[in-house]
Amino acid sequence: MENDPSRGRKRTCEEFQSLTRTFAGELRNVTDARVAAEDYVRALARASPPASAEHGDDILLVVTELAANTIQYAPGPFQLRIRPTFDGVHVTLRDSNTTPPAPRPFRPSQGGGGIGWHLIQALADQVSVVVRPDGKDVHAFLPW
Repeated sequence: MENDPSRGRKRTCEEFQSLTRTFAGELRNVTDARVAAEDYVRALARASPPASAEHGDDILLVVTELAANTIQYAPGPFQLRIRPTFDGVHVTLRDSNTTPPAPRPFRPSQGGGGIGWHLIQALADQVSVVVRPDGKDVHAFLPW
């Protein structure tokens, strides 16, 4: 029998594996990305409970907004990556549009829209965009 020092104890957030999923870029993939993130967040919470219950919901909202923005503004496949960090959770969404996101005014009388980027900025501790020749990576660091 192999001696496993981790047997019988919960994994720390840093020991938890990352999630990486690629999606075709279809409208239904917004829901698919959220479901994948929800499964991951549940498993992470079992291994290392969040400091506050709403942290998991915040991650799901950020994933949903990033995926929805990608479907609207960046045609083609996108990749979602979620990984724990020493003090939170790092969400990355890679898409095919080289234009960085920019805040837009929220105009409900004109059909809505414009609130997603503001929500992402408000919920995340840090947000950054790395433009690549074939698209961009949006990074959001959230508390856990």
